[in-house]
Amino acid sequence: MNAVVIGATGKTGSRIVTELLRRGHTVTAVARDVSKLREDVTGKQNDLSDVDSIAAILTGETAVVSAYGPPYEDTDQLIWVTERLIAAVKKAGKARLIVVGGAGSLEVAPGVTLLASGHLPAAWIPIATSHDTVLKVIRASDINWTYFSPAAYFEPGERTGKFRLGTNELISDAKGESRISMEDYAIALVDELETPQHERERFTIGY
Repeated sequence: MNAVVIGATGKTGSRIVTELLRRGHTVTAVARDVSKLREDVTGKQNDLSDVDSIAAILTGETAVVSAYGPPYEDTDQLIWVTERLIAAVKKAGKARLIVVGGAGSLEVAPGVTLLASGHLPAAWIPIATSHDTVLKVIRASDINWTYFSPAAYFEPGERTGKFRLGTNELISDAKGESRISMEDYAIALVDELETPQHERERFTIGY
C-alpha cells in the first residue's frame, strides 16, 4: 500500500510514517519543508492552501492520512485545511481520508463531551473546539472518511502494542487517566488502513 501522509514532519505524522514504513508500506509525505523528511519517502512540498495542488498529489491514491497541526495562534486553520482536503479527495477520485482528530468531542458522561464538561484546561479549548468543528464537517461530507480521536493525553512515548479501542466515549484506565502514546496511536491507525473497521465513523483509543 502507498499512503499519503499530510503533515508528515509533525510529532504525530512522523510516527505514522515510521509505522507505515516498519510494515513495508510506501509513503508519499506531504510537508511545507520537505528537507525535514526522511530519505526513504517520496516528499511533496505543499502548504495545503490550494485544492487543485492537493488533488494532484492524491490522484490515483487510495489512502490519505491527515496529521495536519494548525498554528497555536490560529487553530481554526485546521477547519479550512480539512475542508480543502475533503474537496481534494473528491476531485482526486477514490482516496479514503483518515483524520488525526481530537479528544474533546468524546463523551465523558452520556451526552456530555470532554469539551463541554468544563474539565479541559483553558489552553486546550481553542484546538479542542476546532477539532469538534472538523468532526462535524467531515461527518457532513460524502467522501470515505474516518476520524480517529486519541485519548486526552496524547504525547510521544513507548510503542507497546497494548491499548483499547472504542467509538464515542473517552477511554480511561483504572486510575481514571486517559492516555495514549503517539507510537501506539500510529499502530492502531495503520491497522485501520490495512483492515478497515471504521469507514465513515469516528473511533478512539486509550490504555
